Amino acid sequence: MWRVPRQLCVRVAGGGKLSGARHRPAAFMSTLLINQAQYAWLKELGLREENEGVYNGSWGGRGEVITTYCPANNEPIARVRQASVADYEETVKKAREAWKVWAEVPAPKRGEVVRQIGDALREKIQILGNLVSLEMGKILVEGVGEVQEYVDVCDYAVGLSRMIGGPILPSERPGHALIEQWNPVGLVGIITAFNFPVAVYGWNNAIAMICGNVCLWKGAPTTSLISVAVTKIIAKVLEDNKLPGAICSLTCGGADIGTAMAKDERVNLLSFTGSTQVGRQVALMVQERFGRSLLELGGNNAIIAFEDADLSLVVPSVLFAAVGTAGQRCTTARRLFLHESIHDEVVNRLKKAYAQIRVGNPWDSDVLYGPLHTKQAVSMFLAAVEDAKKEGGTVVYGGKVMDRPGNYVEPTVVTGLAHNASIAHTETFAPILYVFKFKNEEEVFAWNNEVKQGLSSSIFTKDLGRIFRWLGPKGSDCGIVNVNIPTSGAEIGGAFGGEKHTGGGRESGSDAWKQYMRRSTCTINYSKDLPLAQGIKFQ
Repeated sequence: MWRVPRQLCVRVAGGGKLSGARHRPAAFMSTLLINQAQYAWLKELGLREENEGVYNGSWGGRGEVITTYCPANNEPIARVRQASVADYEETVKKAREAWKVWAEVPAPKRGEVVRQIGDALREKIQILGNLVSLEMGKILVEGVGEVQEYVDVCDYAVGLSRMIGGPILPSERPGHALIEQWNPVGLVGIITAFNFPVAVYGWNNAIAMICGNVCLWKGAPTTSLISVAVTKIIAKVLEDNKLPGAICSLTCGGADIGTAMAKDERVNLLSFTGSTQVGRQVALMVQERFGRSLLELGGNNAIIAFEDADLSLVVPSVLFAAVGTAGQRCTTARRLFLHESIHDEVVNRLKKAYAQIRVGNPWDSDVLYGPLHTKQAVSMFLAAVEDAKKEGGTVVYGGKVMDRPGNYVEPTVVTGLAHNASIAHTETFAPILYVFKFKNEEEVFAWNNEVKQGLSSSIFTKDLGRIFRWLGPKGSDCGIVNVNIPTSGAEIGGAFGGEKHTGGGRESGSDAWKQYMRRSTCTINYSKDLPLAQGIKFQ
């Protein structure tokens, strides 16, 4: 997390902090990208030099001021004043009060509000996509595509708002009805990661809202401007509908706010997206209070190409899955298993494909590869490359930091490791692909499953029997099991999530809506008799 140095912060009334930048020379202020002419579009999103990072019907923030940086050049963009613990307490109280209003709104009308949120995002899709590229670092088409995901989930949620509910079940007793009743859980806390600073919030927010919940969002500190900009769009929709703004609250902050959310019994469901290490801590804190958590954690995803694979599909799929978002997707392909008969050919094709990747500023429309998000990520990339070499790997492409401003590293291919090498079982959030040879189906299915994570997986084959074995109980143990497509690029209509150390949570489509609701089994006696279940006589 990038912070304003403490000596540049001054105390203000109420115990909060205010950036000392107000007392800095104009020359310093002009270094912020938001004050430069080519970034004037940031102000169209309601952003300023210093932005309030708390929203609960009104904007505020009495916590520490942080500066967010552009990964493409490490220049400061703007500042955000984070939430204090007092801000958090106030926001939770207002969110709980807002729920009393929102829960009474009929689900189809809640869907109409979500539809308007989707329309408002659609109107700003290009400029929001630009912000994602600038602050997160992903290429423009991915930045715009991420906002499109939120829009698509809103559209999906509108239809869902007229369909959610439980069945009427046959009762064994005459004159009785057996019903499943689904109700909102209440307050849904949403902690999102830097790599999908819009879409993951959208998956949770749109579905949680039509289910009748209110939301409290804490985004990654390094993408705080995105959190503020998105919340401003949502707040306008709520205001236009004369609804409490605290229905969609925001508390920008660090670990202190995240810990408060995890321990707070007033947060009925906590959705957390991030590393397995932090996710384990979150899960323990939530479980200690017998709360609900929805975890989207690490992935160590594999692509398997058999001898009958169509290589014209394999190579571009691997390229997109391993290099897209500079290897910073949770569904990034990190392991590639190639049948020994095609190994050398595929590796050679990949090296040629990697050499043609267009690198540059992520907001330039023709660029396909941008920077890592932080300097720390660059250090982790270099450490992983060295560890791979120590374990017997050979870097056949890349492996170095690029000689240009920003956090750019070369997309990297490593061969020669053992399938159970320690580094290959470690998720490194960087564009490093470990390539292995295999002999037969049985061993490679086992290798796919031997890592602790279980998010995404894919095979390339034309063998129909093998496809169904892959989908079956002895096949992939992942939450996403693909055939002849990459590991990344999931559609919103399916439930997204994984098994094992990935956390077991499911978001977005299918029946993921059930995680945002509580279920009651209701038996209604409309007769004049009192028969007991199982024919019990109690007289």
